[in-house]
Amino acid sequence: MNFQLYPFEKLDILLSHVKSKNRSKEFRLTVGEPQFETPKFIQEALRNNAHLLNKYPKTGGEQILRDSQIDFVKRRFGVELKQNELVTTLGTREALFNLPQFLLFSKQNPIIAYPNPFYQIYEGAAIASRAKSVYLNLSEENEFKPIADESVLSKCDLVILNSPSNPTASVMSIDELKVWIELALKYNFVLINDECYSEIYAKTPPPSLLEACIKAGNKDFKNILVLNSISKRSCAPSLRSGFVAGDAEILQGYAKYRTYVGCAAPLPAQLAAAEAWSDELHVEKTRQKYVRNFEIAKELLKVPVNEATFYIWLKVKDDETFTKELYEEKGVKVLPGSYLGREKVGKEYVRIALVSDENDTIEALRRVADFQKGI
Repeated sequence: MNFQLYPFEKLDILLSHVKSKNRSKEFRLTVGEPQFETPKFIQEALRNNAHLLNKYPKTGGEQILRDSQIDFVKRRFGVELKQNELVTTLGTREALFNLPQFLLFSKQNPIIAYPNPFYQIYEGAAIASRAKSVYLNLSEENEFKPIADESVLSKCDLVILNSPSNPTASVMSIDELKVWIELALKYNFVLINDECYSEIYAKTPPPSLLEACIKAGNKDFKNILVLNSISKRSCAPSLRSGFVAGDAEILQGYAKYRTYVGCAAPLPAQLAAAEAWSDELHVEKTRQKYVRNFEIAKELLKVPVNEATFYIWLKVKDDETFTKELYEEKGVKVLPGSYLGREKVGKEYVRIALVSDENDTIEALRRVADFQKGI
């Protein structure tokens, strides 16, 4: 399998011979990893259940975890899932990689479509599935939202959406999602929405593809799946707690497949995750920290406050040149946009992750703003 280097590996190569002239603290605005402390009650739940490390976890997840995730979907999106309409996963990354392999295994010359730029695991899944990739290019002209071209979609076996979007931060409306559902039914392809940024928003909660299903009259979620996790919402990426929800017929087979994959989370982690999924207060507190970071970005970089995610998709002349010179002059690392895209998509952008506390965000973005003034 010929996988490309991950974006952060490419960044390391790009900056390997660049030395920062700035002798003070360096700032890394590259990885979408929350830098806030995991809430104490989640840490305590993990410690209090450490004695269960002597037991094998169930592949399907403990009932308390499954129930907490189903309750989350009902509480957040107003959608009542049946037990067979949700599969607990080890975060979303592993599912985004192996779920397409499961779905496309029996297909001859499979075709998978996904946004461009994108989270690179989509491409990895396509390669592992021996599938042809079709890019749904995101641009300023289409508001960084994928265009539903029926001549392309009619040939697809699987389509992955990502709303809210990494890296562009665009959010699709429930009516826009509804269009994609109708096309998935019309052309009989599986439609996935990666919703792991659904809980990081400024004002209006982003809709779920599951909500759009109900509105479209697809109450059994035929051909529809969503993925979500607590990594962003609970500042707990190491707990590796996520789920796939939707079409029960697909999930029945996928659940059986997962018994062979052997990727169940340890019992203490599952029980701590159940606590996290069941609480919204800590999520709101964290959300306000991101809102504050975007207010800082609006003031210093003159960019609008995003609807969702914690990314800025900053327009520049040349992404690699900007990245190298910013690091050399100011000691701030950002991620070239073309490292997240293909066919030169993203070349005029860099991605900035606003995942640090207020003081670090102010200092880092002030340096970026000062650098911009000098070019």
